Amino acid sequence: MHRTERGSAGSNSTKDVLVKVDPALPRSVLCIFLIVILSSLTVTACRQEMQSGRVPSEVNEVVTSVGENIDQERYEQIYNESSDLWKKDVTLEQSNDVFKTLRTKLGKVESRTLQSATEQRNSGGALKGHVYILTYQTRFAQGDAMETFTLIEDNGRWELARYFVNSTALK
Repeated sequence: MHRTERGSAGSNSTKDVLVKVDPALPRSVLCIFLIVILSSLTVTACRQEMQSGRVPSEVNEVVTSVGENIDQERYEQIYNESSDLWKKDVTLEQSNDVFKTLRTKLGKVESRTLQSATEQRNSGGALKGHVYILTYQTRFAQGDAMETFTLIEDNGRWELARYFVNSTALK
């Protein structure tokens, strides 16, 4: 901003005063404010989602079904009902071998407690689309583990896309 000031009455002198205003300052303050507000809203929404346990019943049913199929050693059924992503990553034989190994080393599930549930809507990547990632603290007959079920929605139907077990009993 440029401003010209005249000297006192009767004086012909002028004084130029240059006042600099940083145009980025208001934007940065606004950006920080928006980031803080959006972050707090996101945290609040996630907390409410977890507190209310609003995992759709259809998603819970798939986890229950997979768990029952593992317990009953119906590994081929798990494979047949899984997503195309699962079938792309492993063959039926590989899938069966993994479940057999888990069953041999860990035994049957005694209890399973939901630790976290994350809903995603992805526009790209391997998990493209509507996804739920559920992590459970699981007690097996022969040790404790963390189980992670990744389910993907396909034409209104939830399917197993990934399954991961982390346990010291597997070593």
